[in-house]
Amino acid sequence: MPSPSMRIFASALIMAVTGVSLLACDADESGDDSTLTVWSLEDVADRVTATKAIVADFTARTGTKVELVTVNEDQFPALIATSAASGDLPDVVGAVPLAGVRTLASNELLHASANGEIVDTLGRQTFSARALQLTADGGRQLAVPSDGWGQLLVYRKDLFAAAGLPVPDTYEKIAAAAAKLHVGGVAGIAASTAPGDVFTQQTFEHLALANNCQLTDDSGAVRLDSPECVEAFRFYGDLIRTSSVKGAQDVDTTRATYFAGKAAMLVWSPFILDELAGLRDDARPTCPQCQADPSFLAENSGFVTAIKGPNGAAPAQYGEISSWTVLDGAADPAKDLVQFMLGEAYPRWFGMSPEGRFPVRKGTADDPEKFLTAWNTSPAGVDRKQPLTEVYDDDVLAALRRSPDTFQRWGITQGQGKLVGTILGELPVPRALADVISGKSDAATAARRAKKDVDAIKAGVN
Repeated sequence: MPSPSMRIFASALIMAVTGVSLLACDADESGDDSTLTVWSLEDVADRVTATKAIVADFTARTGTKVELVTVNEDQFPALIATSAASGDLPDVVGAVPLAGVRTLASNELLHASANGEIVDTLGRQTFSARALQLTADGGRQLAVPSDGWGQLLVYRKDLFAAAGLPVPDTYEKIAAAAAKLHVGGVAGIAASTAPGDVFTQQTFEHLALANNCQLTDDSGAVRLDSPECVEAFRFYGDLIRTSSVKGAQDVDTTRATYFAGKAAMLVWSPFILDELAGLRDDARPTCPQCQADPSFLAENSGFVTAIKGPNGAAPAQYGEISSWTVLDGAADPAKDLVQFMLGEAYPRWFGMSPEGRFPVRKGTADDPEKFLTAWNTSPAGVDRKQPLTEVYDDDVLAALRRSPDTFQRWGITQGQGKLVGTILGELPVPRALADVISGKSDAATAARRAKKDVDAIKAGVN
């Protein structure tokens, strides 16, 4: 019997081949070589509908036909590899994560100059400098950054105020608050621990980056056994063992614990913002106070973006940047489409889900904060829509808008995009972390295990 990982790989490969052959048939039937083929990794139904409307407007304005193909992010690596092998690459790919951009670059599938030309045309100064850095390599702009989201530490302002505790933005303050507030049926913190969950990787990486724990150094050598990483493993393990919920915790259970009023802190993504506000029926706050006041948790929650550990040079935050990128051999109108998506259509694009799409193009040369202002008024939510400005204070939203400027990621700027993508599939770090949380190993042993496992993965990738 094949292993689960082999079955998953085989399934993905079958879907990849099937998907690409269907795309090829569609192109052949159209008989129109001038049509742009655009893949979008944004495959949620209502957002696909919104994207189709934007693309239709582009066609109406320019006369350029667009074939929009939605692709699941998990299937993207296999699909793009098969497409490249058959010589049938799309012209443009949208909503590409950072690891995906690096995978395209390492396989030499990107247009050599188009993405940089788009950034220059739109105005390099109008983008977040950090977003440009994360999507560039050696002075070459690999993609055009569009929007991003960063991991957050959410905390109960009312409980912190009653206990006289400061904002939990350092290892020391987080640990002290978790210990003091872990009482009376309320956990000090809820954070993901399930070893098979990508969310655990994201949560740990957020806190590890705060302590300057890096996946690799600039030469590509794995550094997970560094003193900074050992301290990150220790901090996370101690925090969960002494001040959190028992048992494996994941993206759903951590949110449910905080929404029930049973955690003083939570590590989660900004996609929680609309849910805290009661705008999504399948994930609504259930705390005792929420029965009479559905907005209680939204009004009494604070948000920390960047965190600093004892070895951190500066506060850091795990962040994901979504980009548009023109691929090798693309038709000439491809650049026009991307400029449209980052220009006139931009508020409609990030407005599809503003709670998790902070614009990294802040404005234009004439109006430097045009898109940040538009984000403020974009309606968030699923079952009900409401601008975040009607729910959260200006200082909260200002911090969120600035957050892309402090985004960091393991391995991206060190040129290890393929490795990053692979470890997100195999999750060696959460497995090592689980041993620390359970008490099966100490932090140093877990860090060495993580390094050994990642070294083995890296050898296979290379």
